[in-house]
Parts: sequence; C-alpha cells; structure tokens
Amino acid sequence: MREVTARQREKLVSDMRAVMSDAEELLSLGADDVSESARGLKDRLRSNLSRAKDSLVDMQSVAGEKVKAAGHAADEYVHENPWRSVAVGAGVGLVIGLLIGRR
Repeated sequence: MREVTARQREKLVSDMRAVMSDAEELLSLGADDVSESARGLKDRLRSNLSRAKDSLVDMQSVAGEKVKAAGHAADEYVHENPWRSVAVGAGVGLVIGLLIGRR
C-alpha cells in the first residue's frame, strides 16, 4: 500500500497555488485581451490544472486503498474473534444507551 508523503501533499498545494495564481492573472486580463501573453497564460493554466488533477486522483486512489485495507483488517478481526467483537459491540451500545438515558 502506498503512503501519501508530505512531499506529495506539498506538491499538490504548490500546483493548486499555481493554478489559482494563473486563473487570477487570466481574469485580470479581461475577456477582450487575446494577445500572445493571454494565450500563453491559458496554456500554463491548463498545464497546472492538469497536474493538480492528476495529483488529486493519485491521492484519492491511495485513500481508497487505505479504506479497503482497513475494512479487510476489521473483517478479519471479526472473523477471528467473533465473541470478542460481539462483547465490544454490546459494551459500546451499553455506553451509548446510558449516555442517551441521562439526557
């Protein structure tokens, strides 16, 4: 299972800042400005946005893998320790019931 590293998160934040900066600059140019610099800015914005989307997709897949692994681990634990799992569930239910009853 892959881990999302601090470096990957920093890269995503950096890409998102670049996209926001380029978008703000593009909006400040105005709709009538179709100069070469505006076209270059649009291309740069598309590139930065594409990189940011790719980073988000990677992070989403890593998060999905983690959720699946946690689900499998919980499933295995319950199958290996059914009575302990029932006892824990009953204990949690009792505590919640007592807390609700006090209100």
